[in-house]
Amino acid sequence: MGMLATLISGLASGETVAAIHRARTAAIVYAIAMAAALCGLVFLVGAAYIWTAMRYGPLAAALGFGVGFLVLAGLILLIYRISAGSRARRRAQRRNADMKAIGITAALAVLPSLLKGKGGLGVILGPAVALAAYAIYRENVKSDDLDESERR
Repeated sequence: MGMLATLISGLASGETVAAIHRARTAAIVYAIAMAAALCGLVFLVGAAYIWTAMRYGPLAAALGFGVGFLVLAGLILLIYRISAGSRARRRAQRRNADMKAIGITAALAVLPSLLKGKGGLGVILGPAVALAAYAIYRENVKSDDLDESERR
């Protein structure tokens, strides 16, 4: 209840509106700065093209810049594809850790009420033993699968 009261008082005092205004202003400033940086980059590429065209000719400069940008695009895509696997593994690990934390939190939240109930300790030990047996089974199945794949 205290958190709700803090949220309502924050809304009433205008702190939230001020924070949203500051965030919106910062986003606009960063967007303008990014547009200016992009314009500067375009002019630098244009200047490099003009210099190259004066030195090697317009056709050679256009071909060189075209091939250079295609190679750059290919490298960017290649790096992205290579790193996609590691990003997927990190997401899976984070998701598993979050699910374990939620499960442990839920179990700890329910534990006092289970201990007070009719079944008492038996209500907790039964599923815990079944869970341990399942974990042992999964561990053995994984190691058997690895042994079979190594034999092939």
